Amino acid sequence: MSNVISMDDRISKLHLRSTALRDRRYAIRHPFAADAELLDLASGTRYEGVTSDVSMGGCFVCTSRPMPAKSKARLTLKYKGLAAECLIVVRIVKPRIGMGIEFVDADELFTSMLERWIDKQRPNR
Repeated sequence: MSNVISMDDRISKLHLRSTALRDRRYAIRHPFAADAELLDLASGTRYEGVTSDVSMGGCFVCTSRPMPAKSKARLTLKYKGLAAECLIVVRIVKPRIGMGIEFVDADELFTSMLERWIDKQRPNR
């Protein structure tokens, strides 16, 4: 029995790893700072933070007190006097830094407001 790993095995593992990372993010991220308020659906605990980036599929919320991974919450984003709400799931947690969240139940109002906010962030062409 040999414990030698062939080059093909290493390439295959690298390909799988890079594919998995690439598949997790399916929308372009845009730098975007909005106030974020979250209400944990299981415990009723409130969390606050500020987004650092946003896409049509989710965002990163900077907070020193992130929610646990897989938590479900109602998110309210506030930007320039406007607010948009949707349900989210916490996908990644970075302790004392923040959390990556996925929008899971975004209605047409949330989606259209988010599109307008993102469009305003893009440089004029």
